[in-house]
Amino acid sequence: MSFSRPVAYPLAHQAPSGANLESMFNQIMEVVLESRAEIAELRQECTELRQATLSLERQVREGIVAVQMRSHHIGTPVSATPTPSSPQLHAKSPFLSSHSIPTLAAPPFAHVPSPLGNGVTSYPFGHTREIPGFYVVIPAGGAGTRLWPLSREDHPKFLLDVTLQGRSLIQATWDRLLPLSGADRLTVVAGPAHVRSIHEQLPDLMSHNLFCEPSPKDSMAAIGLAAAILAQRDPDAVIGSFAADHMISGNDAFLSAVTEAVQVAHKGYLVTIGIAPSHPSTGFGYVRLGEKLGIPEAPNARLVSSFKEKPDARTAAAYIASGSYRWNAGMFVTKAAFFLELLKEYQPELEEGLTKVAAVWDDETRRSKMLEEVWPDLEKIAIDHAVAEPAALEGRVAVVPATFGWDDVGDFSSIAELLPAEANQPRILGDGGLVLTEQVAGGIIIPGSGRLIACLGVDDLVIVDMPDTLLVTTRARSQEVKRLVKKAKDAGWRRLL
Repeated sequence: MSFSRPVAYPLAHQAPSGANLESMFNQIMEVVLESRAEIAELRQECTELRQATLSLERQVREGIVAVQMRSHHIGTPVSATPTPSSPQLHAKSPFLSSHSIPTLAAPPFAHVPSPLGNGVTSYPFGHTREIPGFYVVIPAGGAGTRLWPLSREDHPKFLLDVTLQGRSLIQATWDRLLPLSGADRLTVVAGPAHVRSIHEQLPDLMSHNLFCEPSPKDSMAAIGLAAAILAQRDPDAVIGSFAADHMISGNDAFLSAVTEAVQVAHKGYLVTIGIAPSHPSTGFGYVRLGEKLGIPEAPNARLVSSFKEKPDARTAAAYIASGSYRWNAGMFVTKAAFFLELLKEYQPELEEGLTKVAAVWDDETRRSKMLEEVWPDLEKIAIDHAVAEPAALEGRVAVVPATFGWDDVGDFSSIAELLPAEANQPRILGDGGLVLTEQVAGGIIIPGSGRLIACLGVDDLVIVDMPDTLLVTTRARSQEVKRLVKKAKDAGWRRLL
């Protein structure tokens, strides 16, 4: 834009006439209006460019998956890891009526292999996959605001069946980790609003292994609470923290990576599992790989050189091209006692408070009193910022590169990629009989209200039709849905959140 248009000012010794002043004003207003128009055009161009970039990224990803699946059908070896099995069906999707889930076999959650995955050594399992002294921690928190109105505060995304497999995300997480620890060493950290639903969905979860935090304090407090309690029960415990709301394909590769991480943890490291990136995502954090540790029991393990925040598209592409980066999925394995040592060093007040709570945890009366006294003052901070990043700078964090498929199911665009659909058709989560489309490509439609949804000539839309709320956006803007949640809260629609 330019502000160089000349403006004719009268000579200093001349008194400006009314006509001259009016002419000057009109010229100035003309410049201002043109500038506003140019700014509006630039904003529109930026929006279109962002949408085009996201759409191109999605098309490239889907194209690679299609090639991979075609190769599989014609018998060409494919390096994708197998899809984990889905055990017996329990409760159906909680946001749809019992008759609305179609009899539909969802295709495998296709993992697009990364060139970084080459050369990873498989871990040699013995007769059993159970790891002695290993405790699983599943933090089940968050409201999933980017999946509103499908996900609500009292029924977050980890309780939802988003793949039509008959299992919610937390049930699938339980199924995946159970072979490593057994039910007696599998624990969940959750808020009071979700305790009942978790027990309903995980009937084999032992009551003393469900740790209820009074209020959300981010991942550090949740995982730290579990670590402190488990250290009291077993001073030699090795813990592994795995989010309740992630999708994983390739069960063998996942279990192999966790088993290898446990071996590294015994050497005195905080260990994360690095996911082989399939595309230059701007929605995930990254781990930079350092030198190999040379541990015979863990041939793939490396030091973590550094953690990187979510990058822009150009930086993410550079990360992928370098071959030295992995996605940070927030999976951590370590000795409980060592973890508390790190916490005491980097966040002493947080460690002191959690240790006090853990010391009286088995006495319900004393526990309630201690939580009232300590919990409100605990710092709200993520585990990456509290412990992992500072420890990595001192060479105390390791990473096990892995090849299994992973997605944090962070928005409706992610869900769409997990659902079956014919070519150039929208994905449908729910009863397909409630959706009519004509010349509609891409997108995702969730018919949760029972009424018919008809679409004509629209592409890549997200339509979530719940009994009390209707959301319409685009896949390119699906990461921004949480902004609507804030607006709804500010506008007084708290009951819908």
